[in-house]
Amino acid sequence: MPSPCVLQHVVDVHCHPTDSPVTPAAMDQLPITICAMSSRPSDQSLVRDLALRYPEKVVPCFGHHPWFSHWISLKPRVSREEHYRRLFSPSNEREDTFRTMLSCLPDPVLLEDVVLTLRQNFEAFPRAMLGEVGIDRAARIPVDHSASIVKLTPFTVPLEHQLAILEAQMDVAVELGRNISLHSVKSHQATLDLLNRMHDKYKASWLHINIDFHSCGVSVETWKAIEASFPSRKRHRNVFMSLSTAINGRSPNHRALIAACSPHRILVESDYHAIEECTRRTWDMVLTVAEVKGWSVEMTWVDDDIREEEWGVVRHLENNWHEFRLRNHAAPQSAR
Repeated sequence: MPSPCVLQHVVDVHCHPTDSPVTPAAMDQLPITICAMSSRPSDQSLVRDLALRYPEKVVPCFGHHPWFSHWISLKPRVSREEHYRRLFSPSNEREDTFRTMLSCLPDPVLLEDVVLTLRQNFEAFPRAMLGEVGIDRAARIPVDHSASIVKLTPFTVPLEHQLAILEAQMDVAVELGRNISLHSVKSHQATLDLLNRMHDKYKASWLHINIDFHSCGVSVETWKAIEASFPSRKRHRNVFMSLSTAINGRSPNHRALIAACSPHRILVESDYHAIEECTRRTWDMVLTVAEVKGWSVEMTWVDDDIREEEWGVVRHLENNWHEFRLRNHAAPQSAR
């Protein structure tokens, strides 16, 4: 590991520390900045409290993950069973499984209440991002999410429902100018279609925020198509990618993605829950990016101005983070 003066320039752009116990000792020893994601109703307040206690180390991220989007109802005054039965439409063969799952599912929360809480959290934290949100066509609903051994059912959340939840949250992010940490699994075309719709809906306002494809798993060809819009200053120039060893390290494709990605659009993350592991796991991806891009690795830090062509990997990634945080990739009027 490098010296702490190097690590203080490293940002883990996506992690889930409130999914595990967070001790004051672990946070005091944390040498990097983390973007702490929320994902469901119960952890919005946990992320908020962590950011209040450690404002210099934690960028809070509020939102509802697609894995929990079925916990959200689009319509008021609908019973718990009616809500879930409408979503999953169980066949006769799956009725017993549905009944077992239903007994473990929470009462759904209203989308309008989700949006209200999201807005309140954004207003309370000017640096907050939207995350983790997205769409996932592969995830199956567990019988009991809180069980020590999770057993999956055949049920999945309909894409239309996921998109309704996601777009409502993205509307708030655009309105208040907040960046987005986006989950996309087995739904890359649907994700690109969504980005196109948001661009068409909001025009320049859409380009005042940035979107990070977290633990990015798109194909190299898809990413190249996204980047093809950057030089022409059109649709997707506000899209970044971040990679993690926890998810991307499972496939050699992540090295090809790093190679294909613009040096100005790449970020790193741990995508991990134990805060004690976030630094090491993020640093592992820093080293992978350095190796693939052919960048040097800073083990000590020099505060002097250094020409970009002499930057090491940490300076590259820190500059990308600053560009991501600054938002506003709106094009001149003539280029729109």
